[in-house]
Amino acid sequence: MDDPYPVNSGRGLERLRAAGIEVFTGACEEEAHRLNEAFANWVRTKKPFVTLKSAMTLDGQLALPRSYKKTGKNSGKRRNWITSEESRAEVHRMRHASDALLTGIGTILADDPLLTDRSGLPRRKRLLRVVLDSRLRLSPKSRLVKMSDDDLLVFTTVSVNSAKARNLQDAGVEVIHAKTKNGRIDLSSVLAELGRHEFLSVLLEAGSLMNGAALAAGIVHKLFLFYAPKIAGENRVPFALAPKLTQQPLQNVQIHRFGPDLALEGYIQDVYRR
Repeated sequence: MDDPYPVNSGRGLERLRAAGIEVFTGACEEEAHRLNEAFANWVRTKKPFVTLKSAMTLDGQLALPRSYKKTGKNSGKRRNWITSEESRAEVHRMRHASDALLTGIGTILADDPLLTDRSGLPRRKRLLRVVLDSRLRLSPKSRLVKMSDDDLLVFTTVSVNSAKARNLQDAGVEVIHAKTKNGRIDLSSVLAELGRHEFLSVLLEAGSLMNGAALAAGIVHKLFLFYAPKIAGENRVPFALAPKLTQQPLQNVQIHRFGPDLALEGYIQDVYRR
């Protein structure tokens, strides 16, 4: 494929041809596009490529009912996972391929997650964990903060000089005062800030409200949705909540299998066709 960076696009090919070397383009172009989509998007927009990942039941719920029975070899573990070990291993590969992981404070308060890359693979640079927390409810005692090592960034509407902010800063958390839009943190400005620091790809792992807000704001490029062969039977935690949420049909849809689970991968935006 041609280099998506305008300054260099075509120059290497011209030099090869000038040296008498026959050059063909377009071979495995789709695969090359997928490998380079984050860089191509950053070059053109100076913002990261966003993949929204969710794991859910067949009836579209992000959590099982509290009464749901744990079965199998994982029944004694702390969390009642929706998806299989194979799917969760794939999630860590996705985290490994991402520069940053983005979530909302609701996910932190509900699950107290670590949000780390546990793929075991060497990283080019440390995975940045990013939390949107308007009222700065993130506790310094959370596992996320306790395990932070200059890799945790919080966007908030609270003053960065407040007592809450100072407590987090003392624990090694970077706190940034976020721009707002319609009374909520402006997701586009968050991506612009990450893009300024050359974070090319963001994996969004969040709950119903933030999923809905991200889709409504048009910041999501790709969906990667894991479906487990389970039915929640209640509409308690749907995939996305947003007023008047409409989306065009997904493009380049692929279906994957991870253990007993199915995963749907599809594009909302094509960074090469703007």
